[in-house]
Parts: sequence; C-alpha cells; structure tokens
Amino acid sequence: MRHFLADDDLTPEEQARVLDLAFELKQAPYDAKPLAGPRTVAMIFDKQTLRTQASFAAGIAELGGYPMLVDGSLAGIGVRESVADVARVLGRQASVIVWRTYAQSRLEEMAEHAGVPVVNALTDEFHPCQLLADLLTVREHKQQLAGLTVAFVGDGASNMGNSWLLAGATAGMHVRIASPDGYLPEAAIVERAAKIAAGTGGSATTGTDAVAAVTGADVVVTDTWISMGKEEEAEARAAVFAPFSLTTALFEHAHPDAIAMHCLPAYRGKEIDAEVIDGPQSVVWDEAENRRHAQKAILTFLVEEAMS
Repeated sequence: MRHFLADDDLTPEEQARVLDLAFELKQAPYDAKPLAGPRTVAMIFDKQTLRTQASFAAGIAELGGYPMLVDGSLAGIGVRESVADVARVLGRQASVIVWRTYAQSRLEEMAEHAGVPVVNALTDEFHPCQLLADLLTVREHKQQLAGLTVAFVGDGASNMGNSWLLAGATAGMHVRIASPDGYLPEAAIVERAAKIAAGTGGSATTGTDAVAAVTGADVVVTDTWISMGKEEEAEARAAVFAPFSLTTALFEHAHPDAIAMHCLPAYRGKEIDAEVIDGPQSVVWDEAENRRHAQKAILTFLVEEAMS
C-alpha cells in the first residue's frame, strides 16, 4: 500500500509524473473522476487550517469523491481512541485518509493500520502536499525545476525547511537553507536530501548567511517564524529571526527574475515585507491555488497505485 507521508516517498520519476498530472488536471479540472461513486476521502484536522481544508475538499469533489470531514478534537485520536483503532475504523469507511496533525509518528501509525492510502496534510516534521504545490508553481513560472537554485530563509528546522530539502533534491534543484544558529535542519534530513541529490544532479546545503543563500537564487522562499505549537516563543523568535526576514533589500540579491514564495499565512513586516509578498515577483496566490491541483494529482496517483 502506497502512502504519501514525506516528500521522498516519491521517487524523482514519480514526483515528475505527479506534477505532470497536476498540470493536466489544472487545465481540465472537471474531466477526471477517479473518485467517482462517490468514493469517500476522510479529512482529519488536528491543527488550524484554511488552505488545506479548502483545497482538499474542493479537489476531492472535483475528482468525483466525497470529502468527509472528521473533527480531530471530537474524535480524540490518541486520547479517546488509539491511532491504530481510528485507522482501522476509517479504513473501512474511506478510500483515502488525509490527516493534518502534529507528530509524524502518529501519521505513520495511521498508515500502518488503515489499509488504505494515507496522505500527510502537514505534520510538525513535513509538509509534502505544500511542496508539490510549490514545485508545480515554480515549474509554471520557470518552465523547469532541475538545475534551479532555491533559497529558503527563516526557520530551517521547520516542516517547510525539511520538505524543501527533500522535495527540491528529488526535483534536481539546488536547495540552500539559511537559518540562525540553533534553527538549522537536523543533520539526518540534510544527509537524506544530499543522498537524493547525488542521483538527481541537485544539491542540499545549509548555513547562517541569508545574503549568501539568496544571492543569484531563482526562487526565494520563506515561512512564518512561529509555527503552530510554538506561539509562546514568538517574542524570542522575532529577535533571532529578524536578520532572516525576506525584505526588499534581501530579495534584491536574488536573480533579477526570481520569484518569491510563502505558503501562508503570512505576517507582513516580520518574515516578509509587504512589498515583496504583494509585489510583481510574488507567486503566493498561485501557490495557494495549486494546492488543489497538486493534491488532486497525489490522490489520483495513490488511488491508481492501490488498484494496480
């Protein structure tokens, strides 16, 4: 049974296939109905959500399926019932389970017992659906992925930092992560990405110099400094991350036709200047829309794999 729990669950060839499919589905959003029946997709949300819930619900409906919303707080997964028992129940009600939760280990346990494909809609460790949308967006604007340089500035130890390393390397991109000391990605993730990059022609590097990372980059990415669950660190993080804000001055070091990305929600004046996110080189609204198309593609891929 195939699942999509982390970015490198897809080989380079499979990632390219999913992105090709996402592009096709975007051109004709109502033509493909692999979930006709309608087949049910269970969507569980333990964390706050806007884009994830909206894009999955819309995408599942466009694929001919039924998006069944499961309120994580009411289900009490891991408290009222074990993850394994919830997996066994939902696996008999749904064709796919989509879960936005905290620990990656919870998602892995769900996948172990569900008997149907499980999709990571965000965990503390990875955000692979966002990266499929981001890669689709980059490809639309740059007509390619392999060989491009992407700079991620901010909290490199976040799910987005981890996912950019793995997904970017899988796509053959040169991924540079710039973060303050103490906020760089774990060495194991960097090594995992470097091993992938060795086979795709990409690279994965980390450092503490934002200007060096952004200089000449084709794509510049940032994200909130205050990930969900770290709100109590807001004041301390603001001081530490200030030199890594994607300001107009920092963005000027990128390639002249570079694009700026942010997975949202954004806090203008903190991790990104309003002039950058609302400027002509920003593609954040394309990113937000492309969540739907990319997620439709990974759902289609997993359903087809399950039936083969």
